[in-house]
Amino acid sequence: MAKKVNTNDIEKLMSELNQEKQGDGQDAIQKKSGFVTLIGRPNVGKSTLMNHLIGQKIAITSDKPQTTRNRIQTVYTDERGQIIFLDTPGIHKAKNKLGEYMVNVAEHTLKEVDLIMWLVEPSTFIGAGERYIAEQLGKVKTPVILVINKIDTIKNQQEILTFIDTYKDICNFAEIVPVSALKEKNTDLLTELIFKYLPYGPQFYDEDTVTDQPMRQIAAELIREKALRLLNDEIPHGIAVTIEQMTERANGIMDIEATIVCERDSHKGIVIGKGGAMLKRIGTAARREIEELLEMQVNLQLWVKVRKEWRDSEMMMKNYGYNPKE
Repeated sequence: MAKKVNTNDIEKLMSELNQEKQGDGQDAIQKKSGFVTLIGRPNVGKSTLMNHLIGQKIAITSDKPQTTRNRIQTVYTDERGQIIFLDTPGIHKAKNKLGEYMVNVAEHTLKEVDLIMWLVEPSTFIGAGERYIAEQLGKVKTPVILVINKIDTIKNQQEILTFIDTYKDICNFAEIVPVSALKEKNTDLLTELIFKYLPYGPQFYDEDTVTDQPMRQIAAELIREKALRLLNDEIPHGIAVTIEQMTERANGIMDIEATIVCERDSHKGIVIGKGGAMLKRIGTAARREIEELLEMQVNLQLWVKVRKEWRDSEMMMKNYGYNPKE
């Protein structure tokens, strides 16, 4: 039976967890370390939650589905041990080779990790997408925490119990936790519960490691995020970003040359905008965030190219960082 967690039970649960931590002296000395994957349908807040849990923005976010395309690995370390988070693409019905790649990435991680966090939105209706995910979870023995995200959108907090009741029997959950990744509600409790299910063992990364993602890839993703937020709905799904060059000058300025790839000539015009206005907006927003991440001045140059139907070409997908064979 899954332990149901609601806002009224937090103090009691925290007390129980504290008692567990105060067990024998050997456990108090040892630290825990393990891998946790975040899964769920597109746009349920996986990247937002992971960014908050590690205390730094690594994964890009937007209100458009299929924002995350690759498996993004981040690291959180404190006195209790180390959590390696894997933020995966949303599990959905694939429409092209890129979609198939994204779904395979998400489903493959289920057997590799120590704990699964399944994010859902508050609802009393379980759709076909959620039932498909539940079927996949039924095939693995990995413990699953159901995370009901976006509870800040609920006016009557007592409704949370209804949402918990809706989901509690669809899968054999280890825990059910309502949170708000955006408002940082119950996220400390969630971190405590994650450590509860991780094995004892040495750290996999140094304490100052935040992600295994190369800086070139992070920069490319930040540029794509700004395009996702600023462009029309039909365009972002068909764009990719590649970093052509990334070099640091002797005076401490980072020069970055990047290309935004789109699928249609008409899309290229929209990405560039009248007089280059849209491309400038994308570049300015991305440069500011890259500078904040690198803590240095950045000179960002953007170009736009058309590569028709690249999402159905394994060769072009590989060139843009999405290798179906990996």
